[in-house]
Amino acid sequence: MAGFTVPVREALDTEECWALLERVAASSHLRRATRLQMLLQYLGKRSLKDHFETMHEQMVGVEVFGRPEGYDTSIDNIVRTNVSELRKRIDAYFNAEGASETLIMEIPRWSYIPVFKSRPVIAQIPNVPPFASTPSILNEAPVQHLVEAVPEARTGPRERNWMAPTLLAAVLISIALAAGLVYFWIQYRNLHRSLYAWQYEPSVAALWSDILSASPDTDVVLADASFGLLQDLNKKTVPFDDYLNRSYVSEFQSQNPSLSRIVRWNLGSQDEFKLAHRILNLDPLAKKIHLYNARDYMPDLTNHDNVILIGGRISNPWDDLFEGRMNFSVKFDNDGSIAVVNRAPATGEQPMYTQSNSAQYCVVGYLPNPSHNGQVLLIEGTGAEATEAAGNFLLSESQLSSFKKTLHVERLPYFEVLLKVSSVQGTPLASTVEAYRAYPNLR
Repeated sequence: MAGFTVPVREALDTEECWALLERVAASSHLRRATRLQMLLQYLGKRSLKDHFETMHEQMVGVEVFGRPEGYDTSIDNIVRTNVSELRKRIDAYFNAEGASETLIMEIPRWSYIPVFKSRPVIAQIPNVPPFASTPSILNEAPVQHLVEAVPEARTGPRERNWMAPTLLAAVLISIALAAGLVYFWIQYRNLHRSLYAWQYEPSVAALWSDILSASPDTDVVLADASFGLLQDLNKKTVPFDDYLNRSYVSEFQSQNPSLSRIVRWNLGSQDEFKLAHRILNLDPLAKKIHLYNARDYMPDLTNHDNVILIGGRISNPWDDLFEGRMNFSVKFDNDGSIAVVNRAPATGEQPMYTQSNSAQYCVVGYLPNPSHNGQVLLIEGTGAEATEAAGNFLLSESQLSSFKKTLHVERLPYFEVLLKVSSVQGTPLASTVEAYRAYPNLR
């Protein structure tokens, strides 16, 4: 992407602007996102202290994200993705913690240069008592004169009963207000139930409330299907470190130049998108859940956020960070076969569960993140129907409630579960718990 010139800015004090940037970086919206903090401070330093007038995407990728010189930004969009996320968190700061800031900062679209400007002041109308300058007749005329001015025809029973209609009107108004409040409360309750139906299912609510309230953000990471396809075509498994630094791209391209197009693709699975959509619907206002593609995700977020990884290791290499802690894992062989490995079979369990025409399998792992300040959900299916079945298990009151009874617990501990899925014409008919492990001591 070409560099962009800095937009016209106000003549503001540089130190004041830098102090604001530091407050934003230290806010709750960014203090757990180390890489985004580094990105903001880098952009601010280049703009405020080094006085850069333009900033190139490739320069940011090299100096902040460790990409090699001259890397292809059309294939690797890590800078654009992270700057977009940074813009959202800066806006969130000024709408919450920074609501009283007199100076604001933004990173305009199509630019990497932070812009600082004074916050517009909303004019307020002075709180002047109504009719303050108009003399009051009641203040000038003695009360007895007013009484004397009332015609005698208005005295008598009608005068004595003037309170009755006034009292009746007050009662009717109170009843109307009460009815209105009840109506709006019912409407609000119905709206809340429609948006947050899962909160009214005890087992589902217990699991997902733990996840969504454990830390400020929950990251749903979709598989990188293009990466899986490249490994399939080359009959080679790429190590996680090579995936992070993108060294596999040049290696595959040198072996087979025709793979260049596949490298540029950003493929995904329809079933995984459906599952991600169901998870995103748990937070309809999109305050706490963020969606990422595996190639755009960042290592430091795994230590601070909740992480939901969708897809097996061949297309979602982030599974590598957690599979070493799990008993069950999905194995993809170069001959195309897919199986679930059971590292330590218990009595009655098999060491290997192989996918067949009549059965698919799915592993669901629920573990703490590396820093133990958030949760991790791994969802690995041997096929599309298995992935859908995993979503049904995690979002089904009946299945979660039944699993709790199997474990004899009131609250689900950290666990792994292996589901066996039967299906017809691409639709999962039923899933059963084939094996499981519970880890109550990890709480």
